[in-house]
Amino acid sequence: MSAVQKQSTKINHPFHYNKGEFEAIDVIEDWDLNFNVGNAIKYIARAPYKNNRIEDYEKAIWYLQREIQRIQNKETSQEVERIGW
Repeated sequence: MSAVQKQSTKINHPFHYNKGEFEAIDVIEDWDLNFNVGNAIKYIARAPYKNNRIEDYEKAIWYLQREIQRIQNKETSQEVERIGW
């Protein structure tokens, strides 16, 4: 494998991206997930194949908490508009 091919593999298809039949990005796009949920899925899917699983799981939790807060803020805003505050 040439140096260019090795660099392309590191960027486009690193080892921890290619476990199983599907890459995380393909699932995220197919399921039409938003940024926060997609990142959580990505970190969860890749964690077992990287050096620090706990860090990746913590990153996934961070993105899920951010998504929960986003949804709660949106619902609160819609409720305020509904009652006319």
